[in-house]
Order: sequence, then C-alpha cells, then structure tokens
Amino acid sequence: MSEIKKDVNPVGDLPAPRPRHHKGVYDALVIGGGLVGSAVAFGLRQKVDHVAVLDEGDIAFRASRGNFGLVWVQSKGMGMPAYGHWTMSSQQLWPELAGLLQNITGLEVGLEQKGGLHPVLTDQEYEERIKFMTTLLSQPGMVQYDWKMLDRKELMDLVPGIGPEVRGATWTSVDGVANPLKMLRALHTAFDRQNVDYLPLHPVGDIEQKNGVFEMTTPHGVIKAHKVVLASGLNNQKLGEKVGLAIPVRPQRGQIVVLERTRRMLHTPFSTLRQMDEGTWLIGDSQEEAGYVDGIVGLPVLATLADRAVRTMPALKDVRVVRSWSALRVMSKDGFPIYEQSQSHPGAFVATCHSGVTLAAAHALRIAPMVIEGALPEVMSPFSTRRFHVQQAA
Repeated sequence: MSEIKKDVNPVGDLPAPRPRHHKGVYDALVIGGGLVGSAVAFGLRQKVDHVAVLDEGDIAFRASRGNFGLVWVQSKGMGMPAYGHWTMSSQQLWPELAGLLQNITGLEVGLEQKGGLHPVLTDQEYEERIKFMTTLLSQPGMVQYDWKMLDRKELMDLVPGIGPEVRGATWTSVDGVANPLKMLRALHTAFDRQNVDYLPLHPVGDIEQKNGVFEMTTPHGVIKAHKVVLASGLNNQKLGEKVGLAIPVRPQRGQIVVLERTRRMLHTPFSTLRQMDEGTWLIGDSQEEAGYVDGIVGLPVLATLADRAVRTMPALKDVRVVRSWSALRVMSKDGFPIYEQSQSHPGAFVATCHSGVTLAAAHALRIAPMVIEGALPEVMSPFSTRRFHVQQAA
C-alpha cells in the first residue's frame, strides 16, 4: 500500500498556532482533528484538564468533509454482532452528546432521530432486503430493534411523493441524522470554550515514548502527552507503526450530489437520500475502491446516484444540482472499527472507523473515558486487530 504522506513539512513556512493553554505535558492528546478525533478529544476534556489536538489541516484526506451525516443502526453488524451493539449504544448516547455541546457552545448539531428508511425499487430488491434484515437480526448475540418492511402504500403514507417504481422500504425507529458540518463546528467551538489546544498544521512525523511520556515530532516542535489517541484516519497505518500497532486500513471513495434548498419535504431520511435541516438535499451511497485519490468525481457514478434518487422521489428532477464532491472513507480489512491500546507502548490508543457521525457519541462518551482509565474493557475485544491475526491463522 502506498504512503499517504511523506515525512516533510507540507505547510512550508506558514505560521502555525502555538499551544495557548498548556505548555507542559498534556494529560491526553489526539492526533487527527476530524469528526472521530474531535469527538474523542471533546470526551477527554470532560475528564481531564489539559488536552490537545494535532491536525494536518485541509491538506489531509479528511473524511469528515464528505460525510453524509447518518446516525444509523439499520444494517450494521452483519458478521460482527458486537458492532450492532456498539452502533446502538452510540445512537442512544447521541441526545446526551448533542445536549452537552449545546450547553457548552449554544450550537445545535441538527440531530433528528425520527427513524430511517432503506428503499427498494424492484421485487428482487424487496425480497433480498427482507432476507438481509432477517439474517442480520438472527445472529447470535445481535442487538434487537424493531424493523418493518413497508409496502408501497405504507411508505406513501410516511413519505408522500414516492415514485411509481418504488416497491417499498425497510423502516426502523432507531435511525436518524445529524448535520456533520454543524457537528464539527460545535466540537471545535467547544475546544475554544473549554481550553483545548487545537493545533492545525501540525502533522506528526514521529512518536517516541520516553519514561511514560509520548513525544510527537511536528514541523513546529515536539508536543508531549501522557496518553495519545491515533485518530488520523488513513494516516493511522503509518503512525501506528511508531507505537507498535499494525492498523490495516484502506481508502474507499464515496461521491455525493448536493441539490439546492427546497421547502422541507423529507422528514424521514433514506439511507441514500436525505434532506438537511436547512433544506439542502444530499444524494449518496457510492463505494469505489479507487486508491488514494481524493476529490475526484465521475459523471457515471453521479448519474447513477441521481437516477436512483429521481426514481425514488420524482419531484427532485426539477431541483438543481449545486455541487458534488468525493471523499475517502477509512475502511479496515473487514469494514469494522478498530479500537486498541498498544502493548509495547501503553497509553497509545487507536480509534478508526468509517462511521464518524454515527459513532461520535460512543467516541466522546465511552472511548474517551476508557482512554483516561488506561484500558479498554473486554467488551471492546472484538474491535482489536487480533481478529485479523485469527483469520490469517485459520
């Protein structure tokens, strides 16, 4: 796998922010300032006083800027029931996280948990979706929640304006959405209000542990901390090697089409189509194994996304496209998150996933306290990289 970044100063002679609130050894430090890293850092600050976030800035392969914003449980956990439980726990914690952020910053994050839909457009899709959901929830130890396959009439009662090709949709009460841009803004505003040192333009080139203290080498000096969390997405693979962690991640490109604002028509989101709280429409769900190529959009993929969206809600054919983008998801070998503490460098943790919005509450309110306690409990063992070694041995 090719490297993501070379060990050079990518920001040249640009001035970088200096620590404002603490100039000694931080209690905890997060490498990565996207949604995963910011959620973890916010949670850490609720437990300890001195927290820093080291971030590359906008030169990074930042999945947060391309996020669809689902807070989604439906369909999560096939092959790993523990992931179903983890996703459900985050969904349940989301109102607490949103409330904390609003109390600290005065900002809302667009959280809506009114249920979610996965549309099917053919009889074959209809039957396959029923089989998938039945198999998913029949797994031993799988978290249980209400779901229903809505027929066309039931779906039309919930979402007026459904297209004639739509056969139905699976519905659950546990799904929802948030606004990822508002979420990121709220987290970073909380950093300012709670004296978290957010240090952009600080890519980490090396990590050493000396006498229980981690020293992160950046183009603007060495930053020290007692605990460190790797949350830098695709760059976690390279950084993990510095602290004895093998983190097998790969990029998966997704593309999104954005339509202009309209009056609010869709209050229950689809997995591939949603209307934001301010009226903008998002169309998504592409999955491309395209390597480390960020920002590229392609008309064949965008046309496919748009075609399915219009077939789902024909009124969208008269709504103008205002922009489109692509971003790189952070995918492990099996697609599930990785949470682990280094055995050779205790105090170094990794948090990596491709569902940064869905899992933000779990990262802030569950992972962060575990980091401060200095150990991941047994319930987190399914997310260790040990699962990959077992598969190789088999």
